[in-house]
Amino acid sequence: MTTEPLSFPRRYARTQRFTLGAPRAFTVSPDGSRVVFLRSPSGTDRANRLWVLDVADGRERVAADPAALLGGAGEHLSAAERARRERSREGGAGVVGYATDDAVELASFALSGRLFTAELRAGTARELRVPGPVIDPRPSPDGRLVAYVSQGALRVVDAEGGDDRALARREPGSEPESVSYGLAEFIAAEEMDRSRGFWWSPESDRLLVARVDDAPVRRWWISDPAQPEQAPQQVAYPSAGTDNADVRLFVIALDGTRTEVSWNRAQYPYLAHVHWSAAGAPLILVQARDQRSQLFLAVDPDTGKTRMVHADEDRQWLDLFHGVPCWSPGGQLVRIADEGGARVLAFGERLLTGPQLHVRAVLDVSDDDVLVTASAGEAAASPETGEVHVYRVNELGVERLSQEPGVHSAVRSGRVTVLVSAVPGEPGAQVQVLREGKRAATVASYAEHPGLSPRVTLTEGGARKIPCALLMPTDYDGDAPLPVLMDPYGGPHGPRVLAAHNAHLTSQWFADQGFAVIVADGRGTPGRSPAWEKAVRDDFTLTLDDQIDALHGLAERYPLDLSRVAIRGWSFGGWLAGLAVLRRPDVFHAGIAGAPVTDWHLYDTHYTERYLGDPATAAPAYARSSLITEGGLSAPAEPHRPLMIVHGLADDNVVVAHALRLSSALLAAGRPHEVLPLSGVTHMTPQEQVAENLLLLQVDFLKRSLGMR
Repeated sequence: MTTEPLSFPRRYARTQRFTLGAPRAFTVSPDGSRVVFLRSPSGTDRANRLWVLDVADGRERVAADPAALLGGAGEHLSAAERARRERSREGGAGVVGYATDDAVELASFALSGRLFTAELRAGTARELRVPGPVIDPRPSPDGRLVAYVSQGALRVVDAEGGDDRALARREPGSEPESVSYGLAEFIAAEEMDRSRGFWWSPESDRLLVARVDDAPVRRWWISDPAQPEQAPQQVAYPSAGTDNADVRLFVIALDGTRTEVSWNRAQYPYLAHVHWSAAGAPLILVQARDQRSQLFLAVDPDTGKTRMVHADEDRQWLDLFHGVPCWSPGGQLVRIADEGGARVLAFGERLLTGPQLHVRAVLDVSDDDVLVTASAGEAAASPETGEVHVYRVNELGVERLSQEPGVHSAVRSGRVTVLVSAVPGEPGAQVQVLREGKRAATVASYAEHPGLSPRVTLTEGGARKIPCALLMPTDYDGDAPLPVLMDPYGGPHGPRVLAAHNAHLTSQWFADQGFAVIVADGRGTPGRSPAWEKAVRDDFTLTLDDQIDALHGLAERYPLDLSRVAIRGWSFGGWLAGLAVLRRPDVFHAGIAGAPVTDWHLYDTHYTERYLGDPATAAPAYARSSLITEGGLSAPAEPHRPLMIVHGLADDNVVVAHALRLSSALLAAGRPHEVLPLSGVTHMTPQEQVAENLLLLQVDFLKRSLGMR
């Protein structure tokens, strides 16, 4: 008896895009002796374990095994934890996140809403019996205490398990039920990359704590029509032009004494970033609602008063970046700025990089240098399409640490650096532990081999030299022109043209179904220059122009059949696919719009207003960039083209109302289309059967629509 091998779509879904079993979330101890990380035991197991690598001998050991700690019982997640994971797009299980003390001796984490700690040298873990469900537990820097959030209250417990108490909680009768302490509000977690709501002082004697009141936020209801016996879920969703949550910040001592941090919250309502280290006073970054101005403020933790350290303004908007702002060990402000048309690293008042580099994130700041990731800037000798490298930067110059073409990142403490490298020629990512630049150990990956290798050409297309990835069928001989599938994300925050193997697996699978697949990162996508990203201000439709420009530019060099062109995408890419078939049916002959934003009034404040402005004063920008308006389809063109709309009914990010309203407008206009509702599916599609069949149904639709049968 033989067993039929699993299809690529099934393996892709089962392995969560071949990420299961890959090590991630690295922490290096200050003495360089240990590297802590997460990894599941196989390429099909979702449950992450907490691991420790001893750098001296390269041995790995398990510090926490969720199966053992839970006694084989399944996990039960609270609604708040499920929402937190949705915001971070976390599809794993087991230990999905952890925090450590400063010495990286003690780690804390939540499992099934329960609090656990692990002694990282001994490799032992145990539960601390505290009120649950527990969210985001974090040890104090000295390792004596663990702070965590439970039922909207910030609590603290002794690391040995005693003296559990609430430091900040809603006061019944004086505060509404909509108030919580220690949690990031929806908009911070979804759009600002701020998933935290509390921060320890370096001395472990007090904390900065966010107080969130989401009473002003409009309530929406998420229901599953396939489960009519279940009540709809209420969510606080701040759609464009509506009220955000009220966010305040307090310094709270271990005895519960609180001092409010003061700044002009009316003018700068967004708390975007918080940094508290031994190098200086607590540092916060606050933004105006239109995101065209922001302040870097130092906080006096005794009085709550703030002083301005730096101010930024921009005519389009100001971006937020990983790892900044922060203080250097010597007390200099480290930030990423747009200066002279380039995205540069600023150290105090000095700019340490120029237009040769496009700085993307700060990874670590030491006495000697700043570790950053960057791509090639506009003044670089080569565009290095799809590459991201790790650099050491100081006043003496810039040194690249990663050499091989690829997408690289790093975690560093002291003399030890963990370099994570994804390259075009090998699946997954390779993890090297470097001591003073020399390899001391590697961290193994248990991820499965994809079983296919992308036949990808990284190039530029069109007059604007748009970064592109072109994928041909594995067995293509180069003779006959191929039907084309555009496969973009195409918008802010989502680069798809990457010099990495696994980034193109799905595109290659579609190519092997008989398509030439093009992935194009046009204006609005990150990694090239501030002007490139900010060109879409007030008009998202420029991204469609760039898809067409890339298509026609590549058709001059490659055998592409321009009489059969389709486009597929998810989220922003889904919007782009819908826009393509509705506005440019002369170019696109079919489209698949997955979880599309169809009316930008229905998307959230921080994202939408950054690009399109306040809908009360920028109505033309919203009408131009939306697929539908109150009057129906927005600027539809002839002829009609086949369109498949796919949407998860449980999506609380791009709610299913987007798809339903688009379908209604198409029906009213007499335009045939297909709608594929996904019951119980959120903005992610982690369900194995759903993810597999979704790919198969898309191929069937594309072949039918382009006459490939």
